[in-house]
Amino acid sequence: MHLSGESGYKKKTMRQIKVGIINVSGYAGVELARLIHQHEYAELCWVTGRSMAGRKVGDMFPHLFDIKLAIDAEPGDADVVFSALPHKASAEVVLPLVRRGIRTIDISADFRLKNSEEYTKWYGVTHLCPELLQEAVYGLPELHRAQIKSAHLVANPGCYPTSAILALAPAVKEGIIQPDIIVDSKSGVSGAGRSLSVATHYSEENESVSAYALAGHRHLPEIVQELETQSGGSSLSVTFIPHLVPMTRGILSTCYASLVDGRVKDGKTMAEQVRQVYSDFYREEPFVRVVDASPKTKYTWGSNFCLVYPTVDDRTRRLVVVSCIDNLVKGAAGQAIQNMNLMFGFPEDTGLNSLPIFP
Repeated sequence: MHLSGESGYKKKTMRQIKVGIINVSGYAGVELARLIHQHEYAELCWVTGRSMAGRKVGDMFPHLFDIKLAIDAEPGDADVVFSALPHKASAEVVLPLVRRGIRTIDISADFRLKNSEEYTKWYGVTHLCPELLQEAVYGLPELHRAQIKSAHLVANPGCYPTSAILALAPAVKEGIIQPDIIVDSKSGVSGAGRSLSVATHYSEENESVSAYALAGHRHLPEIVQELETQSGGSSLSVTFIPHLVPMTRGILSTCYASLVDGRVKDGKTMAEQVRQVYSDFYREEPFVRVVDASPKTKYTWGSNFCLVYPTVDDRTRRLVVVSCIDNLVKGAAGQAIQNMNLMFGFPEDTGLNSLPIFP
């Protein structure tokens, strides 16, 4: 496990770092508050939520009854700030924070893509500070741990990309699959955020499953960008289709790609060979588990774990990988805390070792 810096940090200082959350009112923001509250080395010192300004966190979110903080309208000072605003709005507040030297973790999509033209194409707005795109570190610890440790601005990955990239990175890195990849993902409705929408009304979504963004989802370029960092420069052709399913939390991604001839031998051991590739890749990762059977989203509920099940369809010589995460934890707030731990030299699993909730 990468539990770096525990004794070193304690020798430097015994004080807790001070943490701020911008926009605590959304699902990612309120999950951040819950996780930080139980963190050994972090103190939640302020939160913002303009529509809730002046109210106490515990009054607005009764499950956080022990958090007595009043919600502010504007950000304050802190050692690290999490921005849980939507895209564009997040860049507006992140820029002054970075200029003031405050380490920042952005939950939105504003700093994930390295190419500002790609950002404009997919998000429909001109980036406010494109000069920060190269400085920002993509906050997927399994791929960028070393850079995250020294980063001042971390772009927390999207929920769909987290599940897809973790499912495919070992196969892409080892060159065992063809570049034509299909990612079929299914998400609970909390992934759509807390704002009201007809598409996420109970009577609209209950007992129904729907595919959407078939012409291209905003998370697609993020998936391609990060997988191509593992491909040795080879271009990938990725088809990504998300689905909305009637559950609160969770993402299940099923990914498909044909095997490269000669890289995995024919016979009964193909799946075993692929599994070994995955086990080696994730051997020391604290939050990725290569499992023995196809997992359910329920097995990750409330936790920061990603469960990955790689196998091979012998008839078609096609790799099939299933991955599961909780979209609000490993797909958002938990991964952000994992990044904070790396940035400040805490043990990487601090505040995140809770096992999933079941049933």
